[in-house]
Amino acid sequence: MKRRTLRTKPAREPRQGLSWTPSSMVTIGVLVFGAFVIGPQLSDLITMQTQIAQLNANIAKSKEQLADLADEKKRWDDPVFIRSQARDRLFYVMPGEISYLVLDADGLNLSDTSGTVGDMLAKAKNSSNFSQSIGTTKKDWAKGLLQSVLRAGLDQPVNNNKASATN
Repeated sequence: MKRRTLRTKPAREPRQGLSWTPSSMVTIGVLVFGAFVIGPQLSDLITMQTQIAQLNANIAKSKEQLADLADEKKRWDDPVFIRSQARDRLFYVMPGEISYLVLDADGLNLSDTSGTVGDMLAKAKNSSNFSQSIGTTKKDWAKGLLQSVLRAGLDQPVNNNKASATN
């Protein structure tokens, strides 16, 4: 009896690289087509998300400003705050009080020789007519006002049409 030996097929060696079968080409084609279709929408989505984040930041900033304005409005409802603001900003005083406005003459730089306003004020401070130049005016405004009122009330307009018709 003879023994039979089975013959086996030689084993396949694994291929190096891609196999370009029709199904792999269709898959790659679908992926490329999907990238072209979804790409612009994805770009728009990213742009919109950035805009939404910026708008949310603007809304938060506006809410903070609104809260600050509400606090400011509450302060203006307080008569004590209004009185203090009138004193500080407008130099108002209560009846019977006397207000003095003191200019900071000590803040002048007396060694300033640059020809600026500070130099001019420093020279004027050291001269004797510093106070007189501030206290005197060149024109009497009260007299000018009275003349203007009198002239407006007493002068008659001249009608040129009547004068030319009588000649």
